[in-house]
Amino acid sequence: MAMKIRLARAGSTKRPYYHIVAADSRMPRDGRFKERLGAYNPLLAKDDENRIRMDLDRIKYWLGEGAQPTDRVSRWLENAGVIAKKERANLKAGEPGDKAKKRAEEKAKKAAAAAEKPAETPAETPAEAAAEAAAE
Repeated sequence: MAMKIRLARAGSTKRPYYHIVAADSRMPRDGRFKERLGAYNPLLAKDDENRIRMDLDRIKYWLGEGAQPTDRVSRWLENAGVIAKKERANLKAGEPGDKAKKRAEEKAKKAAAAAEKPAETPAETPAEAAAEAAAE
């Protein structure tokens, strides 16, 4: 039986509240579970101590039994020091989008074209030409 430590949604419409549960991975998200291990209330302030409550002893037991935590629960367990932190690579975080790449290519082409052109002498304006003719 593949066990997961995951969130099960409770609460009413637009008032989410989650239970941290140990459940069979084949069961529905809010369905049958083996044990309730804690709670998460996203409506509380981030620095509130009751926002995330976990029974760490029971969580360690279920981890020892082979239960796999979901991504969100594993981050909380990493912050609590229950499991070792994993390296997460967000490979696309520093990569510009398609439009930005196209703009950069066009800008590079314009800069290359401008560098190839020789520096031209500025053309005389009609006012300057008239002033020179009057001076002669």
